[in-house]
Amino acid sequence: MTATGKTVLQASLDVFRTHGMTTVFGNPGSNELPFLAGLGDDFRFVLGLHEQVVVGMAEGFSRVTGRPVLVNLHAASGSGNGMGALTNAHYGHVPLVVLAGQQVRRTVGQEAMLANSDAATLPTPLVKYSHEPLSATDVPRTLSQAAFEATTQPSGPVYVSVPLDDWDEVALDDDDLLTTRTVSTGRGLDPQQQRELLASLDGAKRPALVVGPQVDAAAVTDPSVSEAVMSLAEKLDASVYVAPSPTRCPFPTTHPNFEGVLVPGIKSVRDQLADHDVVLVLGAAVFRYHRWEPSNYLTPGTEVIQITQDPREATRAPFGKALITDIASTTVALAEQITDRGTRRGERGSRIMSPAATSAEGMTGAEVLEVLNEHVNDSVSYVNETTTLDLDYLERVAIDRPGMYSFPASGGLGFGLPVAVGMSIGAPEKTIVATVGDGSANYGITALYTAAQLQTRTIFVIINNSGYGALAGFAQRMGVPKVPGLALGGIDFVSLAHGYGVPAKQTSTRAEFAAAYREALEASGPVLIDASIVL
Repeated sequence: MTATGKTVLQASLDVFRTHGMTTVFGNPGSNELPFLAGLGDDFRFVLGLHEQVVVGMAEGFSRVTGRPVLVNLHAASGSGNGMGALTNAHYGHVPLVVLAGQQVRRTVGQEAMLANSDAATLPTPLVKYSHEPLSATDVPRTLSQAAFEATTQPSGPVYVSVPLDDWDEVALDDDDLLTTRTVSTGRGLDPQQQRELLASLDGAKRPALVVGPQVDAAAVTDPSVSEAVMSLAEKLDASVYVAPSPTRCPFPTTHPNFEGVLVPGIKSVRDQLADHDVVLVLGAAVFRYHRWEPSNYLTPGTEVIQITQDPREATRAPFGKALITDIASTTVALAEQITDRGTRRGERGSRIMSPAATSAEGMTGAEVLEVLNEHVNDSVSYVNETTTLDLDYLERVAIDRPGMYSFPASGGLGFGLPVAVGMSIGAPEKTIVATVGDGSANYGITALYTAAQLQTRTIFVIINNSGYGALAGFAQRMGVPKVPGLALGGIDFVSLAHGYGVPAKQTSTRAEFAAAYREALEASGPVLIDASIVL
């Protein structure tokens, strides 16, 4: 057992108690017995003799109480029997959480009796969320998400399949955070929400802001959003971080309150936020981790408040309070009404970039970024698909305008070259500078053809380390350094570019790269620079 002394079942029942879901409508089967046997005395089980009746009774109960209701069905057979009534709940926007029993987890793939090898697809499209947790330890969080999904607008039924042996597994310590979660929806903050949020921020001793892509997207069309975020940070004297794996840059990297990008690992985020008592997450998920770093999510005493326009981001978070509302108007309102603490860390734009690391063996990636930073101007926007430099990029390049920086959201390769060409076509008055790893470049190399044909103002900088450098770094952290297929070599990107009709140069020193980049900025069409670097 963990420090909480709870099983997955006990942690899940606490989630249901939090949401007032202690009346269960069902028709039991063998897969459901471990769950039903563990219900506490405060739970009431209402038996129905057919699943369509079970779902119908649950809908009636929800309609008169105004609360989400728990429905327990037997595997695929019972779920199928209940789907006729589920149609009514779906179109009636009735918040039901349908919990279906699954066979023992290890036997599902064998299609043992009463197993459903693709359980989550069965009730779609009659539910707004359907899932079978990929591990026992994710069951309580999934059920928390299900409850919030059922009740966030538009409300409706949801479906969760849980293997019967999951209930006795050990729960996570952090599952206790699920019982303090709230998710609220509105077009803006109501007066009570606004008072509570302002009180939390004004009362914070060391507040922090974590800003995400929704802020930048809003600021592209409404410049007042950028001003509001900066004003909010300044009045609170808050440290500002960009959310992990940033797809956009929502805060000026030259601002003295800017503290960089949250490293996308559970422990890393915990450590970076450890000194802050209140963390306001604006327009970002909580959080999009990448590196596997087992740890508790938060240091005790850290309160996280999320404001997002994405209901799914709000419901799936494993901790914190969430408000689903308009980012632009909410941020402006907060900035206007927050108490000004009267301290400033310096003038806007005064943050000094640290010098780039150098190597006797050749040019470093940081030096490439430093050269880019020497030529920042209002006519240049950046696309970045160099995962070895994703954290360094926003530390070293002055990104101070909305829409100035783009990074792939999914982590799949092939984003940089075609997106840069598309941006050039959409904004021909701008110069689009795309830094792309040599591994990534191979996935989108044919975009050079379109760039040449349309003579787009695109500069392609191939960050060439002769391999999948990011994967090599992951392999080292995971303790598996001898992984095949990570080395690349002999790819002549200059010849490839020439073949597609794009002028190109190869560089291996900072001086060579700086000269080639200056020439590229003066060119009237696309240019490719192969920048060989050392890690």
